[in-house]
Amino acid sequence: MLNMSEESRIFPRDVLPDLIKWLDRREAYAIKGPRQSGKTTILKILQDKLKGKNVVFMNFEDLDVLEAFEANPKEYIKSFMLKKGRYYFLMDEYHYVKNPGKKLKLLYDTLENAKFIVTGSSSLELSGAMAKFLVGRVFFFELFPFSFHEFLVARDERLAKIYEEKNRQVREFLIDGKTSIKRDIFLKEITPLLNEYLIFGGYPAVIKAKDYETKRIILKNIYDTYISKDVIEFLKVTDAFKYRCVVRALATLIGSLLNYTELCSICQTYYKEVKRIISILSETYIVKTITPFYRNPITELKKNPKIYFFDLGLRNYIIGNFSPLEKRSDAGAIIENFVFLSLRNSFPDETINYWRTIAKAEVDFVLRLNEQIIPIEVKYQTFKKPKISKSLRSFIKTYNPERALIVTKDFWGKEEIEETTVMFTPVCYL
Repeated sequence: MLNMSEESRIFPRDVLPDLIKWLDRREAYAIKGPRQSGKTTILKILQDKLKGKNVVFMNFEDLDVLEAFEANPKEYIKSFMLKKGRYYFLMDEYHYVKNPGKKLKLLYDTLENAKFIVTGSSSLELSGAMAKFLVGRVFFFELFPFSFHEFLVARDERLAKIYEEKNRQVREFLIDGKTSIKRDIFLKEITPLLNEYLIFGGYPAVIKAKDYETKRIILKNIYDTYISKDVIEFLKVTDAFKYRCVVRALATLIGSLLNYTELCSICQTYYKEVKRIISILSETYIVKTITPFYRNPITELKKNPKIYFFDLGLRNYIIGNFSPLEKRSDAGAIIENFVFLSLRNSFPDETINYWRTIAKAEVDFVLRLNEQIIPIEVKYQTFKKPKISKSLRSFIKTYNPERALIVTKDFWGKEEIEETTVMFTPVCYL
């Protein structure tokens, strides 16, 4: 249980070393991610790292700041540059600025002694606008709700160190096939924390909250202000009822193939509107879709995607279910969503697909890594010995990958199938 002093504690984030590493370079930073994922806190940490230098912090939710800046960006910024030397402008909620990329390009090109670090909750507004105007002038970073590793660092540094070592072993296997299977004595300690993370998610304020009811209220507030208000207003959603209906429906479908006809029927809407809503939810870091793995990429685009949520706590709030994992009918889907988030955190620049045949053989994930294809199957069960499904065997026979991964409840192991090495790992170490 967190004490009062920990409620105001600033937790370290995995992205921080990269942000600090290039802090003195000329390029601007754009830090993207959902509301309340810790972007303002990251700016405060950077402000502290820059202590003794010329730092200006701006919040564009402040209408006075926004209005003055938009009236004349260059003159407004220059008004703060009263001393000689380099200035660092930390600009929070920059997505509220109209034509954000064009304005930032103007500042970048004319004020050589200024470093601009901006944050925003919409990938659509920041990435699209800035990529157009700031080619070669901006570094993009993404800040999501806490990963399980970050959650462990916040809750138990000893277990975080154990996780780091075990996770390194899994990553080494995925990257180059190295395996080192040893008896595990830590699963009983880590599993309760994993279960808490799976139910309440990784939003910083939720992690700091001391009890179930406070966590639920915080998640309600995130839903009400971010999903139900900000996204609707900022991206001009025309039918709020249908939008919320689609959000609820998607929350029940994590890990499933999307059936657009069924979604349209449930929410009394039409195909283009459902596609637009899903696109908006993706651009604002609420959901993520993945497409099928095929040798022909053109075929991939025509097949139905699968859907996952960026935060499981928010997803569980939307469906109104905070029951423990062992009492849930959707436990398998939750674990699969967690595995997707873990893979994305570990390999943010790599492609993740799923595989399914007409005969319904299916592998949950296919990771494309260093020109290798790695099938990953999620089997949240207690294994006594290595066991490989018909679907995974079918994939191995078809594509002959060098390695494959089976994510289990509590089993470490290794098996050879033809020329493929299959590693079994407990889900908590992914």
